[in-house]
Amino acid sequence: MDSKTLAVLEYDKILERLARFCDFSASMEAARGLSPSASYDLALSRLAETTEARRLFAAQNVGVGASRDIRSAAALAARGGVLDPQTLLDVKSTLIACRDLKKTFEKKEGDYPRLCLIAQGLPETRGIVDAVSRVLSERGEVLDSASVKLADIRRNLRVARERLMNRLQRYLSDSKTAPMLQETLITQRDGRYVIPLRAEFKGKIKAVIHDQSASGATLFIEPLPVVEANNEIRELQLAERDEERRILAEVSALIGEHADELKYGVENLAALDLAFAKAKYAEELQASEPELIQTDDKGQKTDDLRLSPVVRLLHARHPLIDPRSVVPIDIDPREGTRAIVITGPNTGGKTVSLKTVGLLALMAQSGLHIPAQSGSQLPFFRSVYADIGDEQSIEQSLSTFSGHIANIIRILKKMDSRSLVIFDELGSGTDPQEGAALARAILNHMLQIGATTFVATHYPELKTFAHATENVVNASLEFDVKTLRPTYKLTLGLPGRSNALAIAQRLGLPQEIIESAKAEIDPLDLRADKLLDDIRKERNRASREREKLEKQRVKLEEQNADLQKRLRQIEDERREALAQARAEGELEVAILKRNIASLKAQMKKASQSLASVQALEEKTEKLEESFADKGQKKKDVPSPSVRDSSSVKLGEKVWVSSLQAEGVVTALGESDAEIQIGTIRMRAKFSDLSKKQTKDERPTTKETPRPSSSVLRSPSAAPKMEADLRGLTAEDALDKLEKYLEQAYLAGMPFVRIIHGKGTGRLRQAVREALRGHAYVASFEEGGHTEGGEGVTVAKLNAS
Repeated sequence: MDSKTLAVLEYDKILERLARFCDFSASMEAARGLSPSASYDLALSRLAETTEARRLFAAQNVGVGASRDIRSAAALAARGGVLDPQTLLDVKSTLIACRDLKKTFEKKEGDYPRLCLIAQGLPETRGIVDAVSRVLSERGEVLDSASVKLADIRRNLRVARERLMNRLQRYLSDSKTAPMLQETLITQRDGRYVIPLRAEFKGKIKAVIHDQSASGATLFIEPLPVVEANNEIRELQLAERDEERRILAEVSALIGEHADELKYGVENLAALDLAFAKAKYAEELQASEPELIQTDDKGQKTDDLRLSPVVRLLHARHPLIDPRSVVPIDIDPREGTRAIVITGPNTGGKTVSLKTVGLLALMAQSGLHIPAQSGSQLPFFRSVYADIGDEQSIEQSLSTFSGHIANIIRILKKMDSRSLVIFDELGSGTDPQEGAALARAILNHMLQIGATTFVATHYPELKTFAHATENVVNASLEFDVKTLRPTYKLTLGLPGRSNALAIAQRLGLPQEIIESAKAEIDPLDLRADKLLDDIRKERNRASREREKLEKQRVKLEEQNADLQKRLRQIEDERREALAQARAEGELEVAILKRNIASLKAQMKKASQSLASVQALEEKTEKLEESFADKGQKKKDVPSPSVRDSSSVKLGEKVWVSSLQAEGVVTALGESDAEIQIGTIRMRAKFSDLSKKQTKDERPTTKETPRPSSSVLRSPSAAPKMEADLRGLTAEDALDKLEKYLEQAYLAGMPFVRIIHGKGTGRLRQAVREALRGHAYVASFEEGGHTEGGEGVTVAKLNAS
């Protein structure tokens, strides 16, 4: 891209703002060097990276952690240099950040393909992290455990220092030497331990003088008896330094072996961080991804201009102006438009509008989302040129006009049909008649080349040219005559008015002068201005109505979406209720079938007719068909039990626990009774019956003995048909399952459903291992499609 244009449009300020969102120096450097791509595929790839990063941030919080640019450190290590502890910690933290990012993108190629591709280039730790952690603490200190030799040296050093301190302490506490000392302390000079001696006692203690105070009143001496001890400490300190350096050199050599991989990895890490920074910058700008449209690959003018892409920006905002104060503009010309001529008052926003178009085009081709509404489109430009501002130069003896013309000549030599060209005040700075003619000629030449052109001007001749020329559109920036302020709203299709007479009148210029000026103007021009004003007012009114209708449309869509969501929730609840009712019905039918089978066996033994049992089977089949469509409500569960024939009377209502149903006693036997349930008659053991408790009945004893499970299975103890183990640990789930199976078995339930969920499958495996070979379980299988699939296990229980 043209460097002069980048400077004129202040593109570098965009990059500086982008760099603020980078987390380490390598990505900041990449951000400041980001330039618009001349490759269509690369520009699309960059935009896709930004979009993926924004989606990723919406799902989770990621970053490059405490990464550093370790490329120079890796290069130094590769040359045999020894890295200092802080640099080694920087290498460690960078590699940890790379490892964490790799884990973040594992198995996410489908969601973030481009970011995953970059993440694949991040370096492996290669044992470097472990090596640094083994020898350095988090504060950068070499650990004693870094080597056996270092541990020995430091242990000897501690012993030697302690021995020396004890000997020096004697001088501080001795009644003969203590009065000679300035202070009772041990200090250091030039790495050797010394004591402060008062100057008047010089020579009283045989010692080596290392230093004296500024006043000369104190001498810092090393007594001769401790010189050897100080020497020993110094030797051990040197040995410690050498061993530490050897350890650091060893780890540095490991880093040097992988210097190329680390350099490449840091570049990929910087690319990821740059993508994250672009996403953060886009969020700050409230930006959206533009649609980049490819133009003719040969760079030649397209024969059918109607098929040529046009700049289409919706609610576009200048990215360097405060979003709270900037006025968005809409640029949505008809198909085939190659040039837009913008007119309007000074300080009305013409230059800002031109810069907005140029900056947004550069941002899009740099992979940045643009501050415009979703759906904005930009052609892919091979180059962008701009002539904006005062080009005069005293040193080069150039006037404003000459400076502009020199720049325009340079642009005309370089541009082609795939260029975006922006001219501010084209033809200004010279005689208006000649300047207008020159501006028309230049604009006509641009159309012949086929470049996309935006021009700001005050010349009325260019308004007429735009109106009369195909593929050129007038545009204007509105001005509020009442407040004498520009509105900064861009209107396509209408040229701007000068408003000079209206402004002068508003400011208090005498009316006779205003009228005299009007007399000098062609009445047709005045009439044209009046028509333009009326058209603009009508368009503004229509625009307000469209905005109102758009708000109503959005509101209706939100209400419709809310209703659809509520309907889906109701439908899900209805299906769940039907499935629950059907499952409960199936359970009750299964219990009834089991009791019929039991009656068959008893009647065979008694050599009685099976006709009554067959009738019951027919009734059962009808019940089963009924339960296929809807569930059956459970009856109230009674509590008093029936022990023998004396505990119940003919015609009395009882509860049959095995069937979970209420019936009437029609006959009594020695150990069982005949019960009528609806139209069905059957025999049931007394242990399977419970009396219906009335409100007036009360317990006659303080405590009722708990019946044995072999004699009575109380209906009140019957569990639900399913056990939900989700959210429990395996140990808690198995405890709950054991209790539930015992209750279900004692209640005579033929099968149960165990809900363990899908998840990782560990809980499902533990449940099925517990069911396999369980005393109460005959067999088990995976739940059906409507029962929860692999998240449910159905267990068939043994007959109790």
